[in-house]
Amino acid sequence: MTQDVLASGGLGFLESAGPTLVWLIVVSFVFLECAVILGLFLPGDSLLITAGIGLAGHASGVSHVWALSAGAFLAAIVGNQVGYVIGKRTGHRLVARKNGKYINVENLEKVNRLLERHGFWAVLVARWIPWVRTLCPMVAGAGNMNHRRYTVASTLGALIWAPVLLLLGFYFGSWLDRVPWLFPTVLTLMIVSIVLGTAFGIYQYRKEMRRPAVTTEVHDIDA
Repeated sequence: MTQDVLASGGLGFLESAGPTLVWLIVVSFVFLECAVILGLFLPGDSLLITAGIGLAGHASGVSHVWALSAGAFLAAIVGNQVGYVIGKRTGHRLVARKNGKYINVENLEKVNRLLERHGFWAVLVARWIPWVRTLCPMVAGAGNMNHRRYTVASTLGALIWAPVLLLLGFYFGSWLDRVPWLFPTVLTLMIVSIVLGTAFGIYQYRKEMRRPAVTTEVHDIDA
């Protein structure tokens, strides 16, 4: 039923190119959110849920969503390791933006204090806090947090983040399939919001990066 609804609703591309396209977008976004500053401005959580909903409308959606869950999980782990290495190479000094909305000294210091106080658990929970999720790996690396402890925490965090949101979206989409007109409506609205959110995020990123650079000292993280 869902396949016919997708085609009639103008979303037939999800049936033909959907899984491959979803894979590329989701894995790329997850990696960027966990590895580099640009990830601060990307709609990662809503993208994962939307991807799950989209795959619910595909004939082999079950196999795709479980495979993508594994792929997103690995992308999150690799992204966090890249972010950690980037921070490690800064030598206790991270670059912020003067009067920046997200990339500012205050936010970097907040993440530093969070890691100092809670260490392992802070890295674990950071997955569910968008701006902390991106800054945490770099601050952990710059603060010389124990790499093994960091890796275990970030791996567990990845496991309870990306796969959970993808599967929530998928099973929500399966429920929407019971109401034929509702599935394409919700999916269309979410896709539009993702596209607009990404475009606005990139605009915000470019605006933020044009602000004057300032540096902040990151304290050692022994927790």
